[in-house]
Amino acid sequence: MSEYETGDAGDSGVDYGHYEAGQESGELDQLHQAHGSEADAQSQFGVYEQDHHAAESTDFSQGHHVEFDQAPAVHYESDDYTNYSHDATEDDHVFAAEGSESSHQAEFGELDALEQRFDAAFAQGTELHTDGGAAELGPATN
Repeated sequence: MSEYETGDAGDSGVDYGHYEAGQESGELDQLHQAHGSEADAQSQFGVYEQDHHAAESTDFSQGHHVEFDQAPAVHYESDDYTNYSHDATEDDHVFAAEGSESSHQAEFGELDALEQRFDAAFAQGTELHTDGGAAELGPATN
């Protein structure tokens, strides 16, 4: 980078201001990074169970007996019996099950990178006054 600066020109009527010219280089680095994850889990379950037991026992007896004896050899006998027996058992069992399960897992990563380099030449000047007029110096081009 160079600078040239003069003061007052004196009697010539020319006044130089400030003038600067040079070369610059720049660099742009940009980095964006994102990372995330999520996890879900669900569980649902139901159980239903039922037991039933029944027992029955019935006993029934009935009897009738008649016996008759008479003297010269007469004999009479009558028997009636009823016997009833009943035994029963009953067993019931019910089982029901429901189930549900789910799982979810997600992960992500993101990376954006931007790199740019540039060179720029520049010239900058202030005003140049000659004989009462005004003019500007613009940027120099290569």
